Amino acid sequence: MLRTPTGGAGSGTATAGDRLVSIGTVLNQLRDEFPEVTISKIRFLEAEGLVEPRRTASGYRKFSPQDVERLAQILRMQRDHYLPLKVIREHLDALARGEQIKLPAPGRRRDLVEGAWEQDPEPPTAARIGRAELLAAAEVTETELLEWESYGLISETDGGGYDPETVTVARLVADLGRFGLEPRHLRAVKAAADREAGLIEQVVAPLRRHRNPQTRAHAEATAQELAAQSVRLHAALVQTALGIRLH
Repeated sequence: MLRTPTGGAGSGTATAGDRLVSIGTVLNQLRDEFPEVTISKIRFLEAEGLVEPRRTASGYRKFSPQDVERLAQILRMQRDHYLPLKVIREHLDALARGEQIKLPAPGRRRDLVEGAWEQDPEPPTAARIGRAELLAAAEVTETELLEWESYGLISETDGGGYDPETVTVARLVADLGRFGLEPRHLRAVKAAADREAGLIEQVVAPLRRHRNPQTRAHAEATAQELAAQSVRLHAALVQTALGIRLH
C-alpha cells in the first residue's frame, strides 16, 4: 500500500522556503535514479497533464519540489510497475485525496481486469484481428481493402492478421476518400509515417539492447511517447502550412 502527501498536478504550491528550479535542474535531480529520463520526457508528461510547472513571464518552466517528487513517482510507476499514464493519473489523483492505493508487484507486467490486478506470466502480445473483423469494424468493402493494400496503406502483420490500429487507418482512409483523396494520393502520407517510425526506432533501439531489463521494458513506453509527439508535430506543421497558404 502506498500513501503520500504529495499533491496533484498543478497543486505544487511552493511555500516561502521552496525553491523553484528550471527543467534542466529537474533533469539533473532525476537522472541519478532515472538515467534514461530526458527533457522531452518531462515535457511529454506535462503535455499529458500529469505535472503542471509554473511559468515565468518569459514562458520558462519553473518546478517546485512537489513537482519534482511527483515526476519521480510517475517515473517509478512506469519503470517498476509498467503502468500506463491513464492508470498513473488515477493513482496520483487518489493519493492527492489522501486515499491509499495498491500497486502491482514490481518487475512484472500486469493488466487491469475488472478493477483487480491480474498477473501475466509472460508479457502479453498485441491482439490481432482477422480480415472479416477488419471489414466489419471499419465498415468497408473487400474491394476497398484490396485497393488500399495495393498501395501499401494497409498490410497484414508478419504472423498474419491485422493490428487493431488498422481499423482506425481504414476508417480514416475511407473518410478522406469522401473528400476526393484517393489511395494514390495518400502514399506520400504513408511514406512520411514510415520515415517517422524509423527515426523513433533509432532512438529506442539502444534502450532495447540495454542489459538492464527495466531499461528494455522502458523502450516501449518511450516509443509511444515519441509517436504521440510526432503526431502533434505533424498536425502543427500541417496547420501552419495551411495558415500560410490561406493568407
